[in-house]
Amino acid sequence: MPKSNRSFRPLLLASMLASSVLLSGTTFARDVVVRTETGNVKVTEFATGLDTPWSIAFLPDGRMLVTERPGRMRVVGTDGSLSAPIAGVPAVHARGQGGLLDVVPSPSFAQDGLIVFSYAEPTQRGARTAVARARLDLERLELREVQRIFAQNEDPSGNQHFGSRLVFAADGTLFVTLGDRGGARERAQALDSHIGKVVRIALDGSVPPDNPFVGRAGVLPEIWSYGHRNIQGAALHPQTGELWTHEHGPQGGDEINRALPGLNYGWPEVTYGREYVTGRKIGQGSSRDDVEPPLLQWTPSIAPSGMSFYTGERFPQWKGNVLVGALRYQLVARLVLDGKEVRHEERLLAELGRRIRDVRQGPDGYVWVVDESEGRILRLEPAQ
Repeated sequence: MPKSNRSFRPLLLASMLASSVLLSGTTFARDVVVRTETGNVKVTEFATGLDTPWSIAFLPDGRMLVTERPGRMRVVGTDGSLSAPIAGVPAVHARGQGGLLDVVPSPSFAQDGLIVFSYAEPTQRGARTAVARARLDLERLELREVQRIFAQNEDPSGNQHFGSRLVFAADGTLFVTLGDRGGARERAQALDSHIGKVVRIALDGSVPPDNPFVGRAGVLPEIWSYGHRNIQGAALHPQTGELWTHEHGPQGGDEINRALPGLNYGWPEVTYGREYVTGRKIGQGSSRDDVEPPLLQWTPSIAPSGMSFYTGERFPQWKGNVLVGALRYQLVARLVLDGKEVRHEERLLAELGRRIRDVRQGPDGYVWVVDESEGRILRLEPAQ
C-alpha cells in the first residue's frame, strides 16, 4: 500500500489539562504533590546545583552520570550529592545549543567501565557533533583511553541543532541522532552527508554490515535513516526493539517517528511545520508517497527533549506509555499507545514551569527528569 494511503490517526486529546499542584510553598518545595489522571504523584528535588544539565544515565550501583552543557560530567550519588567534575572530558563548543550533550554506559559497563558520550566538537569553521568512548574511573573521577569514534563529515557554521541522543540497540550497536545544524537543512536529504541523519555504528566506530545503505555507491554506509531536523529524544521500543525518536519542528510540526532502516522522514521537503517569523509553508506539504509519516505531530510545537518508554512497576497504569520532556511547554507528555498509534496524551508538571531537558526511567522504577531551568534532577514517585 502506498504511504499516501496509510491511515494516520491524529492525537486524541481526551484530556489536555495539565496536572494540578496540590502542595507547594511559594517556591518549589523539596516535595511537591501533583494530581494526574492515574493518581497523585510526588515530585522530589533529588539533586541541585547543576549548570545547564543535559542528560542523565544510571550506573549499575545506583549512582548516575549527568552531563552539563558547558563541558562538565559529574557523578550523582544515591543521596543526591554531586561529585567534582570528571577529568578528561574533551574540549566542547559550548555555544548556543552546543556543548557536552548525551551520555550512556555501554552494555558491558559492569565489566569494562566503558561509557559513550556526545558533544559539539570545535572545528576551524565552528563545530560538529562527535561521539567518544572512554573508560570511567569512578575512584579517581577521570576518563581514561578517550577515543573519538564518530564525527559528522560536515561542520557548518552556527550553534544550533546538534541532535545528539545516543541509544544502544539490543545487539550492542549504537544509534546516534544528528541535527541539521539549522542553516544546512537541505543536506538532510543528501545521502553523502551526516546532516539531519540517524547513524548506526559499532562501539569501535566501524559500520555494521547489515546497515541499510552498505554497499550503495555514493552513500555513507553508517546512515540508518534520513530527512530529520533535530532529534533530541530517542529510545528503544521495549517489545519490538525498534528505535523511536522525536524531533523538533520549526514553527509547528514536532514529530514522533519509528526510525526504520533506510527510510526518509521528509525534512525539509515534507513537514507539518512552517517558517519562523513569516509563517510560510516549508517544502511540498505534509505528506509524500516516499516519505514515512510521523506517528504523531505537535502543532504548536512543544519543543520535545528526552524520551523514555515506561516499563516499571511503580506506576502500573503507565506501563507501555511513552514519556517525553518538553522545553517550550515545560512539561512531561505521557503518551498512551495502542500498538504504534498514540491514543491519548496527558500533560504532567506544567504548573512547575520548568524546562524539562531529559526524562528517564530509573532501575528503581521511578521516573527521573532533568530540570534545565533550575539545574536540578527531580524524581517522580506515587504519592502515599
